Amino acid sequence: MSVIPNVPVNATWAQNGVTVAGGRGLGNALDQLHHLKGFLAADDQTLVISDWNNNRIVEWQVGGTKGRVVAGGNGQGDRLDQLFFVTDVLIDNETDSLIMCDDRNRRVVRWSRRNGTTQGEILLDSIFCYGLAMDDQRGLYISDPILLDVRRYQIGEKNGIVVAGGHGRGDGVTQLDDPTYLFVDRQQAVYVSDTENHRVMKWSKGATEGVVVAGDHGDGKSLRQLSYPGGMFVDSLGTVYISDTRNHRVMRWPKGAGQGTIIVGGNGEGAGVNQLSYPTTISFDRRGNLYVFDNGNHRVQRFSIEDTD
Repeated sequence: MSVIPNVPVNATWAQNGVTVAGGRGLGNALDQLHHLKGFLAADDQTLVISDWNNNRIVEWQVGGTKGRVVAGGNGQGDRLDQLFFVTDVLIDNETDSLIMCDDRNRRVVRWSRRNGTTQGEILLDSIFCYGLAMDDQRGLYISDPILLDVRRYQIGEKNGIVVAGGHGRGDGVTQLDDPTYLFVDRQQAVYVSDTENHRVMKWSKGATEGVVVAGDHGDGKSLRQLSYPGGMFVDSLGTVYISDTRNHRVMRWPKGAGQGTIIVGGNGEGAGVNQLSYPTTISFDRRGNLYVFDNGNHRVQRFSIEDTD
């Protein structure tokens, strides 16, 4: 769980990004990535990257020339020292560990961040897991694109409680269609990227139905639309910042707004400094600089926040 601090509602960002990780083509060398998603850790220095096609988690210092493998990296497989397509990862600060969705192995695993860790432990198995989030009470939220729901688990427990969806596939307010990325705020409201419905839904704690907070006007590229939304952040005002994956842009949707604004990208798919290619996830640092995990370009781009008078 993270909240963007001190981002003014009228903030703007430089339109040209700077590569702070990867950007050396796809590959499995330590200075390369092969499809990615991830986040910026709370220290504002460490990028935690799910290097998806390399079946490893890499920690990369912002602006560094190469990353360090901290989980997996031992080929594709189901041993405890292996991963098979990690779809999401987060840091559990209390145990200083990484928790991840090991998608094709149908499990949620935890790897210590301490030096010398050579394998993970299974927290949950026989589960379809795509997205992860954690609240202030260490409740673990998991999106399940097969059961079409989001469940909250206490660490160590095997049965979760449905907190979003769970009423079959559809576009009703009680339904989801391919729930993927998650965000949980301080009130334990769950925001869900409802990918195939091209919208973001908010489910307040204890709610039996969700509320649309972005999109829901079909697949498209107008400012009212999203196309397969990815990872998101929500600030303390309820503004949603969303990776609009197939539109190759990042959008900002103020609370209650009928449409969003493009804050970076939106210049067609490409590898230029003002372009993105299927961005998956986003992060902000304390100053409000934006980090975009630019999946199709196998890089992380930083867009600097501009001074607002």
